[in-house]
Amino acid sequence: MSRTAIVLFNLGGPDSLAAVQPFLNNLFNDAAILPLPWPLRPILAQAISSRRRKEACRIYESIGGRSPLLEGTRAQAQALEEALAGSLPSEARVFVAMRYWHPMSDDTARAVAAFAPDRVVLLPLYPQFSTTTTASSMKAWRKAARRAGLRAETVSVCCWPCQPDFIAAHAGLIRAALDEAGERPVRVLFSAHGLPQKVVDGGDPYCWQVERSAAAIAAAVAGAGLDWRVCYQSRVGPLAWTGPATDAELRRAGADGVGAVVVPVAFVSEHSETLVELDRDLAAIARKAGCRPYIRVPALGTNPAFIRALTALVRRADEGGRFCPAAFTGCPRAVAGG
Repeated sequence: MSRTAIVLFNLGGPDSLAAVQPFLNNLFNDAAILPLPWPLRPILAQAISSRRRKEACRIYESIGGRSPLLEGTRAQAQALEEALAGSLPSEARVFVAMRYWHPMSDDTARAVAAFAPDRVVLLPLYPQFSTTTTASSMKAWRKAARRAGLRAETVSVCCWPCQPDFIAAHAGLIRAALDEAGERPVRVLFSAHGLPQKVVDGGDPYCWQVERSAAAIAAAVAGAGLDWRVCYQSRVGPLAWTGPATDAELRRAGADGVGAVVVPVAFVSEHSETLVELDRDLAAIARKAGCRPYIRVPALGTNPAFIRALTALVRRADEGGRFCPAAFTGCPRAVAGG
């Protein structure tokens, strides 16, 4: 029987407080995150990671001293492997590759090479493509695969912002949140990690894809009758970032006399930006603004509909195709499509 290796890509997170600074250093030493030439980038990355270490350690201390992202991603990998068992004309094994902390692409590429697959499917756990996430992970993987001597046929999934089961998974969780709100008026806020505006202006399709995801989910929940907005969280540094900001939208909701159902539309696993930023920091802003109720929809995790989405993406990985308009030059398939 032939063998298929599926590689799930995610950001990664520190597995101990001692790992916080090296994790941050890896993050900011990525040219996709900090587009500066060598040796300026590693120097600045070291300075930024040193400056942010204390606050980041406090964040991770509040959720058990480490990121839960690897554990959650491995649970998704196991669920996907079980869902694929017997449904592919080959033995399937699912691997995890993190971008900025272990297991990183070099570790995973060696493990995949040892499995000796006939085919490799690269599946980013970023629903919406960005040069700062999917493209960076794929670039790191290609280098690691060459170093590992991995020569199997390889196909990659570019993005999946409107995959039907992904949309259905979110819609089901939002309906449950609306039921919890009862008769109290609420606004659904689709909150995604922001990007520096210059990255978007340079042709990155991420925000356009986030808007497509949100519109499809809102339509699946309640058609045209849902009060909803797209907003962005996790701004850092002095640069102009994409907006509107999630905190500003929570204050607007409070001023409008409505509560908020907050959906992490670009995060498929729980981590510091859901468990701390959404559940603690932004919840406190909502309370102060009189935005009640404040209901945070869970990340998709191993939601059955979401695992069906991943399964379908693996099965149809060869189809590829173009999603973004050609004006988004940061998307490789938009460029290829003309």
